[in-house]
This record gives sequence, C-alpha cells and structure tokens, in this order.
Amino acid sequence: MLKYKIVYSSRTGNTGFLATAIYQGLLERSKDIEELTGNTRWDDAQTYIVGFWTDRGSCSSDTKEFLQKLSGKNVLLFGTCGFGPDQEYYHKIEEQVKQFIPADCRYLGCFICQGKMPMTVREKYQLMLADKKKKSLAEKMIHNFDRALLHPNQKDCVNAVSFVRQSVGHMLASTLV
Repeated sequence: MLKYKIVYSSRTGNTGFLATAIYQGLLERSKDIEELTGNTRWDDAQTYIVGFWTDRGSCSSDTKEFLQKLSGKNVLLFGTCGFGPDQEYYHKIEEQVKQFIPADCRYLGCFICQGKMPMTVREKYQLMLADKKKKSLAEKMIHNFDRALLHPNQKDCVNAVSFVRQSVGHMLASTLV
C-alpha cells in the first residue's frame, strides 16, 4: 500500500499544476499522483491528498464522489479558486468540501489559492459593463479576473508544498505521542 496518493480534478490546469508541485515536493518514495477518473482507486494509499477546482463554492461532482468512497484514510485537501485572495471565502469552500469526507477518515486540512479562469468568464464580465447597475461589480470582477491570470504561480506552489509537508508532519508527530 502506498503511503501517499495525490488525486486531483483540474478543469483548466491550475489544480494539476499544484498537484505536480506537491508530488515533486513530497519527500517520500511511497507516493503516486493521478488525475481523477472513474477508475481511480480509493483503497491503495494510507493518505490521500485530494485536489479540486472550485465549482460554485464547492468541488466538482467527481471529487465529491471520490471523497465519499474513502474510508479510514488520512485526507488532506488542496484547491484552486478563481476568486481571491479571500481567506474567508476559501474557508467557506473548505467547509463545503470537507463535508464529503466520511466520518471515519482523519481530516488533515485544506490549502486553497487563486487560479486563472477561462477567457469566457472575462467576456461575461465585459458584457455586464453595459448595465449601469452592474458596471461597478463588473469592473471589480474584471480586475479580479486579470489578477487571477498570474495564478497559481511559483509562490502558490511553494506555499502548497509547505502546507502539505507541515500537515503530514503534524500527522506523523501525533501518531508518535
């Protein structure tokens, strides 16, 4: 059985980018990485590091289904979100996603950072500019969109790796006590 398995769902490549950085930064030989499919196993590792893209304040349905299959595992979450950087919003996303983890699993925490969005989203915001009532909101959304184009960046990757290492380190320390 593997010690760690990184499983991720990535719609635009952001979460896959973080997953690769985490895999490379995880100092353990007994590990694997896999993009989530219908054939992804949920019983071949002790600890699952599960990545998701944010879909309406939660994770995608394939991630929900995968998390619900886990039993008796250590679970650490990481994700990307177009809106940000807003720690309060990230916390709400975490609360939504972690509810899909079965009660017999050990939850280790969640890392979320901003990620770029498809250009179709910016085009939608640009159409909103024509509506005087929505213009101010649209300008803010376009500004956020443009800022998100630079994420995840190298600093986000370093932070994600650090978070995973720290979370796994805490898990190991608590089993030794």
